[in-house]
Order: sequence, then C-alpha cells, then structure tokens
Amino acid sequence: MSRNQRIGLIVAAALVAVLAFVIASPGDDDEGENAAQTTPAAQTETGTDTETEAQAEPPAPPKPEVARIRLRGGEVAAGPAEIKVKKGDTVVIVVAADAPDDIHLHGYDIEEKVAPSQPARFRFKGNLEGEFELESHVAEDAGRDPLVGTLIVEPR
Repeated sequence: MSRNQRIGLIVAAALVAVLAFVIASPGDDDEGENAAQTTPAAQTETGTDTETEAQAEPPAPPKPEVARIRLRGGEVAAGPAEIKVKKGDTVVIVVAADAPDDIHLHGYDIEEKVAPSQPARFRFKGNLEGEFELESHVAEDAGRDPLVGTLIVEPR
C-alpha cells in the first residue's frame, strides 16, 4: 500500500469517526427526549363523596423538526438544503463540517461557528416571513458558492 493510500485511508477513517460522533451525540435539538412526561389524572378526595378533577395541561407543542446539513471539503454534501417552516415555528438547523467555518443566516443575522466534532446549532423562532440564505464564510472568502441552504418561512 502506497503512502498516499495509507493517508487516504486514515483520513476516511477519521471522517467516519467524526460523522458517527455527530450523529450519536445528543445536542440542544434533543431536549427533553428522555425526560419523563406525566399528565395529571383525576383526583379523588378519600373519605368524602366529592371528586375533584385536576385541570388538564394543554398538550405540549410538537417537537421541532431538525434540519441537518453536512459540509465536506467546503461543499454541501447533498447540495444546498431547502428548509420550510411556518411563521412562528421553532427552527432548528444543525450544520456539521469536516473543517472550521462560520455559518451565517441572513435576515435573522445569526452566525455560528462549526468545526469537526463541533456542529453549529441554530435554534430560534421563525418570526420573519420570506426566504433567507444560510452561507459559509470560508467558501465565500475562497471565491466559491457560499450557499449552504435556504430557509423559507411561510405565513400560517
């Protein structure tokens, strides 16, 4: 096996390890998944004829869908993502990369750093309607297409 083949094999193994770690790591987007959930039940007073029913709690809002984007070699692995939500929804975007980068969401002016084994996590309320570009500053600085994805916030 040549030197270049060994180096390629080591790099491939490292990428697999990083991706496995990112996929297996619980993050901010997995809040409460393992938390016990209880709902109040009807309560009875013992020793009396009256029953009182606890007020039912409103159902919890649905857990937001997580948009996952992977950058490899400065390029979006599956092409730029299109993320659609309704106005007022919680938006959760997780960007993983094999090299350090700064990811910027225009319109909302949110910027997060990403590095190997340290995904960028965006979590916010989609209160602005329209289309917003998610871009890589490293790709932009290198003169490449910086588009990582487009967030589309539609009216309710």
